[in-house]
Amino acid sequence: MATRIKKSYRFAMRSAGLISIVLSALLGLLFYLQDYIDWFIWIVFALFSFLISLLIIQKRVEKFIYKRIERMYNDVSLLQSSPIGERTITTDMRTLTNEIEKFAKDKKIEVDTLKIREEYRKDFLGNVSHELKTPLFTVQGYILTLLDGAMDDKNIRKKYLQRANKGVERLIYIVKDLDLITKLEVGDLHLELQNFDIIELIQSVFDLLEMKAAKKDISLSFDMDYEMPIMVRGDKDKIQQVVTNLLVNSIKYGHKNGTTEVGVENLIKNKVIVRVTDNGEGISKANLSRIFERFYRVDKSGSRTEGGSGLGLSIVKHIIEGHGEKIYVESVEGIGSEFSFTLERVPDSKS
Repeated sequence: MATRIKKSYRFAMRSAGLISIVLSALLGLLFYLQDYIDWFIWIVFALFSFLISLLIIQKRVEKFIYKRIERMYNDVSLLQSSPIGERTITTDMRTLTNEIEKFAKDKKIEVDTLKIREEYRKDFLGNVSHELKTPLFTVQGYILTLLDGAMDDKNIRKKYLQRANKGVERLIYIVKDLDLITKLEVGDLHLELQNFDIIELIQSVFDLLEMKAAKKDISLSFDMDYEMPIMVRGDKDKIQQVVTNLLVNSIKYGHKNGTTEVGVENLIKNKVIVRVTDNGEGISKANLSRIFERFYRVDKSGSRTEGGSGLGLSIVKHIIEGHGEKIYVESVEGIGSEFSFTLERVPDSKS
């Protein structure tokens, strides 16, 4: 599309006005020195000097300035997503300055965003390599030991193969979570909404994690007796994954002989809030804002006694937000943490 130029005469008119005033003043001074004033000649001279100056200045501006402005617009249009040629180009300096300032501000925001993404990419690649490196080296170590002759001992062979298998399972676990988090982040979250009893779901997760919690003498319980079901609407399997991830974290970072309580409360007319509270290690303020990032761990040490992909809380956040709900966290280091999230309550259910 051809570029349309909206010409501005402000500069030429002001300049021509100043020139005509100066020339008219000089002519008036000449008349004064000769003790003769011809007002008709003075007015005609002022008008002609203004018109001639306006014509000459405007032509010069169009030739030397407007062409450069048009070139500037064309250069800028190459950096913008929408072609600037479809808009009218203004040659007014004030408007042009404002547009260039806006363009520079937008580009600065884009550059800052790209820098943040680059840092995030570096962190992500570093975290992925770190998470995969540990189980890979573990599996490799056991296999090399077997190849060096340990496989001749039946007991050692079985033990090392079992440990190597655990390392492979860890790798599969990480890859599956990576695949899931990728789908969640690109919006490929297919929810199968249904009505279900959140109390029953939480109890089933308690049963699944009972042995894991017993190893650390951590008790899993409700904050009160729930005699009536609390019906909510959502994807049952994914909400179960949310509850499971939160409870697994509370066990992982909980103190021996600790407790984890789950409560369900009415929030507003059509919402409930599920709270998972523990008296574990807690999270420092410095780490609290980043715990939902992929692979972010509060414990930066290389030796980790607990497994996991480091994606649990990130998956939780994406699932809850995929339901159009919110997740919250409150924690005090050394005292414990409380994770809570909202769900849509079925209107006719009673709690």
